Amino acid sequence: MASQEWYERNIPVGEVELPVVMAGSGKPLLVLHDELGYTGWLRWQAALSKEHTLIIPMAPGFGRAPRIEWIESARDLGGLYSRMLRAEKLDDIDVIGFSFGGWVAAEMIAGCPHQFRRAVLVAPGGIKPPVGELMDSFNVPAEVFLKQSVLDPSATPEFSRLYGEPNTPEQFELFEDARAEFSRLAWQPYFHNPSLPHLLEGAAGADVLLIWGRQDKVVPRSAIETYHRVLAGSTLVEIDRCGHRPEVEKTEQFVDEVKKFLAG
Repeated sequence: MASQEWYERNIPVGEVELPVVMAGSGKPLLVLHDELGYTGWLRWQAALSKEHTLIIPMAPGFGRAPRIEWIESARDLGGLYSRMLRAEKLDDIDVIGFSFGGWVAAEMIAGCPHQFRRAVLVAPGGIKPPVGELMDSFNVPAEVFLKQSVLDPSATPEFSRLYGEPNTPEQFELFEDARAEFSRLAWQPYFHNPSLPHLLEGAAGADVLLIWGRQDKVVPRSAIETYHRVLAGSTLVEIDRCGHRPEVEKTEQFVDEVKKFLAG
């Protein structure tokens, strides 16, 4: 990451000092990272930071920030983020969440639909697919799961930049911290909340854009279709020749769709 593009600060939330990466200028955009932790600075962030102030909290327990014992679910983590937004006097802002972060954003929408103006959920977990299964990320090492999360690593220009250098001992430790915390928050039931679709069905507030790669091996189509059904008025964009990470697999199309949606 180029130092002129971003900076990091701690935001006090009660007894918690939450590390947050900040970048850009313009309307605030909350960015919630996925189950492997924060990816580092990539092209899609640089593109969005030209028009938005990116607010990227480091989820407690995911390698960059200490675990908080009272956070025991995706809903609890969403509650911490909501409290952070209140502390920063940020309301009616936009949010983008990826995979596990998409689930957390969905829990926040279910709990308080009006805290967001617009929400982008990118291949979100959180809903049990009626057909197919959510990929069990614990059946393989983190590096293997990372490779399986894209359609073709060799055709993904920034794949080698995801999470820095995955083969270093330091990155391995960060992966294992993230996986341990993800398992604590999302193990039983795995990667979903049975009540979430019912709560979202009654949530009227934020406009929602769902983005999903048609070759996603992690979150099946039926789970995304359920999101689309229960979130009345949501928009679904499917990206062909793309796996679980459209932000790095199809960056230009991804950024165009997000910019167009947030500009509305």
